[in-house]
Amino acid sequence: MTSLFDSTTMAGLSLPNRLAMAPMNRGRVDDEGVPSPLMATYYAQRASAGLLISDSSYPAPLGRGYRMPGMCTPDHVEGWRRVTRAVHLGGGRIFVQLQHAGRISHPDLLDGELPIAPSAVRPPDAVLEYEGRKPFEVPRALTTAGVEEVVREFAEAARRAVLAGADGVELQGANGYLLHQFMGVNTNLRTDRYGGSPAARARMAIETATACAQAVGAHRVGIRLSPGNIFNDMDEGDTPALYEALLPALARLGLAYVHVVENGDREYTRLLRKLWPYTMIVSPRHGPMVHPTTGRFAEPVGLAAAREVLDEQLADLVSFGRHFIANPDLPRRLAEGAPLNEVDPATLYPGHAAGYTDYPALP
Repeated sequence: MTSLFDSTTMAGLSLPNRLAMAPMNRGRVDDEGVPSPLMATYYAQRASAGLLISDSSYPAPLGRGYRMPGMCTPDHVEGWRRVTRAVHLGGGRIFVQLQHAGRISHPDLLDGELPIAPSAVRPPDAVLEYEGRKPFEVPRALTTAGVEEVVREFAEAARRAVLAGADGVELQGANGYLLHQFMGVNTNLRTDRYGGSPAARARMAIETATACAQAVGAHRVGIRLSPGNIFNDMDEGDTPALYEALLPALARLGLAYVHVVENGDREYTRLLRKLWPYTMIVSPRHGPMVHPTTGRFAEPVGLAAAREVLDEQLADLVSFGRHFIANPDLPRRLAEGAPLNEVDPATLYPGHAAGYTDYPALP
């Protein structure tokens, strides 16, 4: 029986265990999105994970959605190089997540420009920015040529990430951000080749993955998916048909992995497992990631949930989020059955060392 603490390989990388650290934005960047020196310390502290997946980074200026790092400029590359160097010196492996916010942004974050999206459909809630909350605005619908330009921007960002020393990139195709917005029947009202059928709505993600694979090698590209997720007002329509169109096309590329965020329906995970022949990372949940009425997050992923998906052979790696925030030595703590530190919610976003790099490891 596979154990969480067994070593494995993925896309040419040797992983000492099957724990992945999920991408979690912590806001420790400057106003230009350059990773702070603290980020290098933070990720190096967690280098015992089989795989680290970084804060979401915007691949182009119009991709910013809140206080998050970028992967657009030489300064971004230098900031990320400090992070990857520290991780590698600590014996770790790191993929940088590339996330374009699409309509989940605001002109205040984009130098006055409107956010871009598949279609001009305004999100119903309010944009999250740590200076306050403001209503979303109606985004600008991308032209066909505009979609192609965004694909190129993702590929250029992938090149910068590898130049910065990352072992690879993870494309954010989940949780209601731009690639996922193209998959939705309520967020994508297009009539060109990127809209309509499930296969057409999957095209943007496929073309982005293809361009990134051509830019840096398919073994350096993973993608995060959240089938059935309604977060950020998403409606995928016929979810099985959508992923039956998407996964075989991604499999033909030979990507490093698919990272599945469960939202209470394990049948979707089983479907993706049947469609995906390579490494699968799963973030297991018995309920929705975010409660649709209260907005509360599900319980953090724990050891029992990890064993379930490993025992059913649904996952090759299991991603842990909030437990990694408070426990830099999480693999050791889980292996030894040691107590876990509790997260301090007041220090999650943005700030300095408190609640970021000062959580204690075991002696």
